Amino acid sequence: MRTHIIGARLIDPASGTDQVTDLYLEAGKVAGIGQAPAGYEAERSIDAKGLVAAPGLVDLNAALREPGYSRKGNIDSETRAAAAGGVTSLCCPPLTRPVLDTPAVAELILDRAREAGHTKVFPIGALSKGLAGEQLAELVALRDTGCVAFSNGLASFDSNRTLRRAMEYAATFNLTLVFHAQDASLADGGMAHEGATAGFLGLAGIPESAETVALARDLLLVEQSGVRAHFSQLTSARGAQMIADAQARGLPVTADVALYQLLLTDEALIDFSSLYHVQPPLRTRADRGGLREAVKSGVIGAIASHHQPHEADAKLAPFAATEPGISSVELLLPLALSLVEDGLLDLPTLLARLTAGPARALRLPVGRLAVGAPADLVLFDPAARTRAGEQWLSRGRNSPFIGQDLPGKVRYTLMDGHLTYQA
Repeated sequence: MRTHIIGARLIDPASGTDQVTDLYLEAGKVAGIGQAPAGYEAERSIDAKGLVAAPGLVDLNAALREPGYSRKGNIDSETRAAAAGGVTSLCCPPLTRPVLDTPAVAELILDRAREAGHTKVFPIGALSKGLAGEQLAELVALRDTGCVAFSNGLASFDSNRTLRRAMEYAATFNLTLVFHAQDASLADGGMAHEGATAGFLGLAGIPESAETVALARDLLLVEQSGVRAHFSQLTSARGAQMIADAQARGLPVTADVALYQLLLTDEALIDFSSLYHVQPPLRTRADRGGLREAVKSGVIGAIASHHQPHEADAKLAPFAATEPGISSVELLLPLALSLVEDGLLDLPTLLARLTAGPARALRLPVGRLAVGAPADLVLFDPAARTRAGEQWLSRGRNSPFIGQDLPGKVRYTLMDGHLTYQA
């Protein structure tokens, strides 16, 4: 459908564009910016005066729970929720049942995503069979099926030799690996940051060194193997500094942070609310400050939701017995805009970390608004407010942000020119 978007403030971080203009969409692409193509006749017009038009958000980690965990969510429900948060492209991790370690599982996810039609889905394949860290999965076959990167999640390789061989193999085929830096032995049994709050509450702690020890090992192996590496879910200021140092040395590494790590600290656990139980854990104010600075400078080039929906029962047990994770993808843009409202980032920089940055990290063909590019965009009102939870599309309501008054409101989300969400 030919769509004319009238009078929006277009912010495209990939090109540095920031201007009030019209956009013309046709055949799933951006056909014109500022001036209509010859002979263009719109079939639909959207009055976007007062709205910001930005590339659709690119979320590097959103668990869709399908196949295998339908009680928590499914591809239709979670991509619908993502569209409500301004997301047009997302990556789903390999922790499914069966694990995403064969082309058949990847094909199932891609087929279901196309049927749902709410967002583009880019699967991240398992690095090892069954995520057991022993034998490599079918990486090339998974790549050919549509997997954009490979990860073992928080499941570690027992043998550094095996991990090194996996990285060398991936480098041979120019594959991107995604690391979640947490040393399993140092984190074993922990559920909160090892510090004053965990000590006061009597919760087993996970030290900062669980991240930094794993990060040091992985960075040394990246340097030796030459593999492209993306470090996901950083939680500590020291970890962010290690990434900065690696980038300064010219290593091919990028990083992301979970949005909730930029908003919350371990002090949120003081009432034992299981809604704040996440892995890796919330850390200190100093860590949050270091992560914010790394996002501002671009050392951390992507902000992701790390959306993990759960059924109600998963969060009803005592804190230590609950499942970790926060459902947050449909609040991704309003929550992120709170960083602008608090003066931590300007709007173009924030949008860069939500669009062009994540797209570059995993080499995705999305995250920009230019003539000829896919017509994936979000139109939002920066002056309006969102009451979190008034409309809730994810199956998981395990979010500590429900009930909060948040800045900004998504009005429209379009993927390939098709309207996938309208407020």
